[in-house]
Amino acid sequence: MSELTFYTHPMSRGRVVRWMLEEVGIRYSVETMEFGPDMKSPEYLAINPMGKVPAIKHGNTIVTEVAAICAYLADQFPDNKLAPPQQSPERGAYYRWLFFMAGPFEMATSALAYGWRIDSSNAQAVGCGRVEDSINTLEQVLGRTPYICGDQFTAADVLVSSYLWWETMQKNIPPNEVFQDYIQRTESRPAAQRANKLDDALAEQMNVAMA
Repeated sequence: MSELTFYTHPMSRGRVVRWMLEEVGIRYSVETMEFGPDMKSPEYLAINPMGKVPAIKHGNTIVTEVAAICAYLADQFPDNKLAPPQQSPERGAYYRWLFFMAGPFEMATSALAYGWRIDSSNAQAVGCGRVEDSINTLEQVLGRTPYICGDQFTAADVLVSSYLWWETMQKNIPPNEVFQDYIQRTESRPAAQRANKLDDALAEQMNVAMA
């Protein structure tokens, strides 16, 4: 098996990838990156020219972007069944919600967090449309099934749950029963708990705190 290196900071989206790595249950090494010059060093820019974490290097393959890393790991380690079969109807939903979270949902919640103006004058031109539509869309689907793609927990749930947890914790979106039940169901998984402990310990070691 090729060696996998995980580049992260414990108070970044790297927490999502850490959870995914714990779900697939493989051995990996960790390169902890500091915000600022460390992430902008020539050595790290060769890994990710954006100068951001997370990133992984798996053998000679480099993958950046949280949703892409989660999808890549699910496909590389299929025995964990973290992605629906290629030809199944659920595969379409799996792609849909991975890209929904990385696109419309993150844009909508960023708009809420930073006070960006999205209204009837520009909603049709931005990726998330009306902010409330992105949030309501997610609430509707999670109100019907235990996981985002139906009855099976997938890599898409790692992304959905992580983002929902963060946005409700930051009070960018109001908590509601559907979201809270879903977060509790997914975050109680052993892999999620292991990942949180590892990142919390790393944060303490680095003397950083949750924003």
